[in-house]
Amino acid sequence: MINELLSQYERELRLRRGLSENTVVAYLYEARSLCAFITRSIDADPGEPIDLSGLNLEDVRSWLAEASSGEARSSMARHSASIRTFSSWLYRGGFTDVDAAARLKAPRASNELPHVLTQDQARNLLGFVHDRAADGDPLHVRDSAMLELLYAAGLRVSELCELDVSSLRPDSTVRVIGKGNKERIAPYGVPAMRALMAYLDVRSQLVAAPTSGGPATEKALFVGARGKRINPRTVRDTVHRLASQAGVPDISPHDLRHSAATHLLDGGSDLRTVQEILGHKSLATTQRYTHVSAERLRQSFVQAHPRA
Repeated sequence: MINELLSQYERELRLRRGLSENTVVAYLYEARSLCAFITRSIDADPGEPIDLSGLNLEDVRSWLAEASSGEARSSMARHSASIRTFSSWLYRGGFTDVDAAARLKAPRASNELPHVLTQDQARNLLGFVHDRAADGDPLHVRDSAMLELLYAAGLRVSELCELDVSSLRPDSTVRVIGKGNKERIAPYGVPAMRALMAYLDVRSQLVAAPTSGGPATEKALFVGARGKRINPRTVRDTVHRLASQAGVPDISPHDLRHSAATHLLDGGSDLRTVQEILGHKSLATTQRYTHVSAERLRQSFVQAHPRA
């Protein structure tokens, strides 16, 4: 049965490989999608066992073409990486005769530069959110703290949502659990510290009380309107809405992370420091932001130099 197969795969991802929750969910989604594709292609009953022993590269390529139709190359690359992991596990477990996706090539990454705000635009956005929080509305105060921390610490949206109150440290740093359950310590500045202190003062107004009537036990730093841990979709919607209201270009939480990295480099920070703050495994990933800064430099030169 497919469900039993996927349960075994989930145990592999969680227990043996120790992958993060988001990675496990994503990899299981891709594996389930491939199994469903094979089931349809052989016109099998979804509730019946399927024989994957003959799974081959052409099957995987056909699935990838369907799964990534209309998507960006970066999404196709993620599909490819996750299904190679599944294919390798199937082969090692004796479920397939060959490692069907071993020769599956991921598309070349796009050379498109990350979308970032200018420093003035970031200042305008955060200033708008700060002024909005002055009304004392707990949700407005929370939004201010979220955006300040996303930008100040260069967090991924999943990392922000997984923070607990105990993740905040007294030295204006935050303990972050990133990709692959890797821990790092990210610093944040005075504006973020003030926004967080203001939020912690009103957080109890948002946290849902337990049905027993005792004290609230929610550990999450950021909670939603219902008092439980906030989810990434809510954060993304909030960032898009506030960017529109502030009159800055439309951005996502990840664009705030891109902006933080670019502004750190513009301010003279070295690549290794930015790599540590962002939690990049490879320095090559961080080096993308040097191109953004170089492009800004070129544009300023063209606009200002008399012989440009």
